[in-house]
Amino acid sequence: MTEVVILPGLDGTARLLKGLCSRLAALGVSARAITYPPDRVLSYEELESLVRPQLPTGPFILVGESFSGPLAVRIAANPPVSLVGLVLSTTFARAPVPALVLLAPLVRFAPARPPMSLLSWCLLGRWATPDLLSALREALRSVSPAVLRARAAAALRSDVSALVPRIQFSTLQLVASQDRLLASSAWRSLAVDLPRCRSLTVPGPHMLLQASLEPCAQEIADFALRLDPDSRSTPTSLRGVA
Repeated sequence: MTEVVILPGLDGTARLLKGLCSRLAALGVSARAITYPPDRVLSYEELESLVRPQLPTGPFILVGESFSGPLAVRIAANPPVSLVGLVLSTTFARAPVPALVLLAPLVRFAPARPPMSLLSWCLLGRWATPDLLSALREALRSVSPAVLRARAAAALRSDVSALVPRIQFSTLQLVASQDRLLASSAWRSLAVDLPRCRSLTVPGPHMLLQASLEPCAQEIADFALRLDPDSRSTPTSLRGVA
């Protein structure tokens, strides 16, 4: 059975991915999230060295969410033999907001804990609920502010676009219909540069895997089943996707 391995967003924890893993399991697909140290500043290169030994030896699909998109691209461009597919969710190969690259050095001066009202507007919009906000607050509080700042700066400087055309796997790209954090150029360039990419726009905000859990889980499960030679399940198509 093809396993789903998820690389998390900026928080680097599994707290915000529990619902997705549970829903995928209910759909017959084994899933787990790889977490990052909450108290160590690590570059994308160092995170790659941390993640690779934790990847399955059997067939698996790699999911890169938001901050972890560049890391997923790095791994998929030089893949382990067991990697069979890639999912990219609300993410990017180069700086998500190009005009802000020059501001990356200033991230260290950002507030230790940005106001939840601002985070809610940027990440959840009208999909914000008390449960999602609580989960987001807990995830961010579990990580050192210095680590969060360093990851934000790394994302602003990131550019793995030269690696993207090397990825020869089937790729599913999940795009949020109302992403207030990423410019549309982020997903459009991935759609053009990835040789075998299928892009789907799902109603939802930047935190798509949490706020639009059901349709995202269904699409990821279907994608995994299509790439699993031992599966006899018939994938179902996602409704309501442009």
